[in-house]
Order: sequence, then C-alpha cells, then structure tokens
Amino acid sequence: MFTSTRPGTATLRGRLCPMGSLAVLLLLACQTGRLQAQADTPPRSAAPTDGVAQAADKFRLPSDGTYSQSTDKEIVAKIDELVRSNWSAHEVQGGKPADDGKWCRRVYLDLLGRVPTVAELEAFVKDRSQSKRADLVDRLLSEDYVEEYARNSTLLWMNTLIGRSGGIRPGSFVNRQGLQQYLREVFLQNKPYDQMVYELISATGASRPGHPDFNGAVNFLGDKLGGAGITAASLATARTSEIFMGVRLQCVQCHDHPFNNWKQSQYWELNAFLRQAVALRRFEGGQDPAYIELADQDFADEGGDPAEAEVFYEGSNRIMRVAYPVFTDKDGKRTEIPRSGYVDEVNRRNELAKLIVYSGYLPDAMVNTTWARFLGHGFSKPLDDMGPHNLPTNPELLDHLSREFKESGYNVKRLVSWIVLSLPYSLDNLPTSPADDPKQGTPALFTYFYVRQMQPEELYESLLAVTEGPARTREEVVKREADRDAWVANLVLAQLYVTENKESTTFDGSIPQTLMMFNGELTRQATSTEPSGFLHRLAEDGRLSDQEKIDYLFMSALARKSTREEQVAIRELFQTRGRDRLDGLQDVWWSLLNANAFILNH
Repeated sequence: MFTSTRPGTATLRGRLCPMGSLAVLLLLACQTGRLQAQADTPPRSAAPTDGVAQAADKFRLPSDGTYSQSTDKEIVAKIDELVRSNWSAHEVQGGKPADDGKWCRRVYLDLLGRVPTVAELEAFVKDRSQSKRADLVDRLLSEDYVEEYARNSTLLWMNTLIGRSGGIRPGSFVNRQGLQQYLREVFLQNKPYDQMVYELISATGASRPGHPDFNGAVNFLGDKLGGAGITAASLATARTSEIFMGVRLQCVQCHDHPFNNWKQSQYWELNAFLRQAVALRRFEGGQDPAYIELADQDFADEGGDPAEAEVFYEGSNRIMRVAYPVFTDKDGKRTEIPRSGYVDEVNRRNELAKLIVYSGYLPDAMVNTTWARFLGHGFSKPLDDMGPHNLPTNPELLDHLSREFKESGYNVKRLVSWIVLSLPYSLDNLPTSPADDPKQGTPALFTYFYVRQMQPEELYESLLAVTEGPARTREEVVKREADRDAWVANLVLAQLYVTENKESTTFDGSIPQTLMMFNGELTRQATSTEPSGFLHRLAEDGRLSDQEKIDYLFMSALARKSTREEQVAIRELFQTRGRDRLDGLQDVWWSLLNANAFILNH
C-alpha cells in the first residue's frame, strides 16, 4: 500500500581605528599612490500550496488557557531585571550603552540582513523622542520592511535547515528555490513558529516549484531520509531533534549518552516515527533526478509485518533489540502511539510533529537559538545540546522568555522585538570583566555586546545597500537575490573544497577571504568610479564639502563620522591625489570596506 497526502589583518601600531586596521589601510593607500579596486576600466511567493493548506487545517495551536496578558514593555523589563540579577549573582557589572549609530547599525543588520543607508541612519540619530528605539523596531518589523525582513529570515532558516551547501553539493536533492518560497511565505505572514515546525516535519509533496503537488516544506527532510538499518533516517532524526528540540542525539544512536539521561533506546524510539517517510526521486529524462517527492508509505522493517512495525537496532552489548515509536518529552513523560506501520491507521510523522510542538522542548530551543542569533551566544553551549548535563547560564530568563513566547501564540516577531529592545542588546561592545569572556570558556553573562562577523549574505546585501540603496521593485529584488545566491554558492563551493566538504563560510580573516575582500569582484563593483556609480555621484555632488563627502562614506560603512586621526591620514592621502578627488574618495572607500569595523557586527 502506498499513500501520499499530497579583514584587513594587519596589526595596528600608531594610528588606531576602533575595531580594525582602517588607519593602516589608509596609510597603505597613501604610500602606494593608488589601490586599484575595480576592473580594467526577494519577492513575495505564491499563496501556500494545497499540501501546506491541508496540513494547516489539521493543525491546532497549543492552548492551555494561559495566554499571557503581559505587554511587550513588561516582558522586556522582566528580561532586564533577570539579566541584572544574574550579574549580581556573578559579581559583575554591565557595560555602558552603545551610542545610537552603533545600535542602529546592529539592529538593521540583525533584522534586515544589511546595514542602514545614510538616510535611514541620520533619520534615527536625529530623532529626539524617548521611544525612538522601540519605534524603529516596530517599523522594521512592519509592512514597511516586510520584504526585507522576510528575505533575511528566510536566509537564516535556509542555512539552519539545509545549510548553504544544501542543493549545491554533489548528492544533495534539495530544491533551494522550493524551500525558499515556503520560508518566505512563512515570514511574510509571520506564521506562528509552532505551525511552521509542524509543517516542516509532516510535509508531503513535490520539492520543485511549479509542480502540481509542490510543497516547499518537503525540502527540509527531503535529503535526510534513506538508508537501511542503523543509517535509516538517521540524519532526519538527528537534525529534527537538534533544531526543534535542542537535543543532540547523534552519539545516542550507538550507546547511552555518557552525560545526560538520554538512552540508546530513546533514540531508536524517536527514529521509529520517521520510518514511514520516503523521498522518491523523480526523473524527467537523463540520469539526474528532476525533483523529489516526499511521502509516507506503509512500513514493516525487517520483521515484515506492518501491523507490528518495530525497528531493529543493535544494543551496545551487541544484542539485537526492537523499538516502537515512543516520544519522551522534556519532563520525562513518555507517550507511545499505536505500533501499526500502516499509514491509514497511524501516520507516525504527523504524530511526531504534534508531540514536538506540544512538548516543552519547542519554546526553549527556539528562544535559545534566537537569543544567540542576536547576542552572539545562547544560554547553553552548544545550542543544540540542552539538558540537565548542560544547564543554561540564566535558567530564570530562559524560562521567562520561553513561557512568554509560547503564550504569545509562538509569535516570532514579538520574540525578536523583546530581545533587540532588551538591556544586553543595547550595550556597547567593550568587554567589562574577565569573568564574562565566552571565548575563553566563561559563561556568557551578557555584560557587553559580543562582537561577531557578518555572514556572507549580510556582507553582500550591505555592500549593495550602501552603494545602490535597498531593492525596491520586484525586478530589482529578483535580480539581486539571483546574483547574491550565485556569489554565495561560489564561496560555498570554494570553501567545501578547501575544508574537505565541511561548511566554513563565515568571514574569519583567513587569507583567501582577505584576498576576496581586497580584490574580489564584489568589492570592485562597490568601489567603481564609473559615471553611473556611487562614488562618482558622491564626488560630483557640489552641495557637499570634501569633509562632508568623507563623513558620508564613514556613515555608510561604519555608522559614524571620521575621527581626527583618520582625518589626518585622509588629508595625507588627498595630498598625493592633487585635484583628483574621485581617486582619493575611492581609496578611502576601499579602506573602509576592508576594515574590520565594516565586516563585523558590533
């Protein structure tokens, strides 16, 4: 039976520029006479498909009658109170607040995936209202920026669910465009997080857009199934538990966990929920599959009896054992579903989706991941290995946010707004105490804002935003996304080659990445002096003085004006250019784009 439910790396000496080697880069531009940095001379998707709509009809939001009556302001105040309480317990103090320019830059980067334009930045800095930060967050999460918010959130979740190499690396059958369409619609609608999770785990249909049974959600599990015996659905089991439960189960596949209370039997009980699922490769001529179709089919395993569809596995003592679909929730409660492998009697994957959604794992894992996304570190390390063996650094705060997130109806935008308006997110990036240095192994206490590198997609979007402005028309969005995806794909493939198929696509100052920034096509385009380009327009703007043009470049790249030391270096640079102000502006702009302060989120 078969059924388908349809950085510049030089060390600074002398002239120091905060966060990087800007003065050195400017001096280098002056000494060499010219730094040649140029060549020789997202969209709203279609409405949800029938497959998604059917899943949504069957899905009920968790409701225990305790929806929160707290306002956003009260929730943020409680976050701040619990953060300060944790500081007191560890005998540390929080740092000073970040200035408006720095805070504005980071919130645009984190919510929209790009730095603000000078116009956006100046409008915020000049605003004198007491509520301007909350007002800006409201606006960035409103219809005014919904396309950019959805684009950025989609990219983040694409990387989480399938990685940057999903659908690109050899042997991957993911359709990136299909998953992208699904996720974009999720974030355009601000679909409740629990509903999104249910749809991703239970999805059936075709992976390719345009197919009559298209359901982009199938691309999450599409290339994580398959195999037999110990390898059957192993990747699907591991990634489902890591992403949506915050539980790392890979090692429990072969033996009991050495530190937490997860047993080998529990891994196979979870694995049993996914054994009806099958990704069918569909061909349309040629040897490569054109798309996959994810479906559920009757399951019997080696026992051969679908009525008693056990899963066989080898215990750590080499004795064969059997497992049936049983879910263990955060509190240790075990829920066993019928053992039948017949899909028309029990759909195991649908049951797993509901059990995860209704469990205590879901809000904890999402809050932990989202907090880390905006603040650099989560409440546990690693993020996907939560439990009694890995206690959170601030359990009261995690519990508070998880409860409010659940009681908000799993409203992702509200969760995001609470975090970016909280005290830790508002702090400057200067370390305050040796006791708060997560890179050295101390618990993350969030007494200052932890600096982190831009992601490749953020760098790409930021370079376009400061030189060309945000994409406005449908055609601009489509073209930019295609160009960006091609650029990131080339970066991914290059990194997979040099790192033996392990993804490594953050900008960590390695020699290849530094050379790419110094001499790459993206930088050449951003620093072009062609008449239609950004720099030429700025140089020809008679309304601005030379210093105002310089400060415009600094505001674009670093969200601040130039310092006196930087102005001295720039004057020396301009003296070598004589009357050619365009060349001087180009060298300054190149130096800014290659400074650590541009590449980092601080």
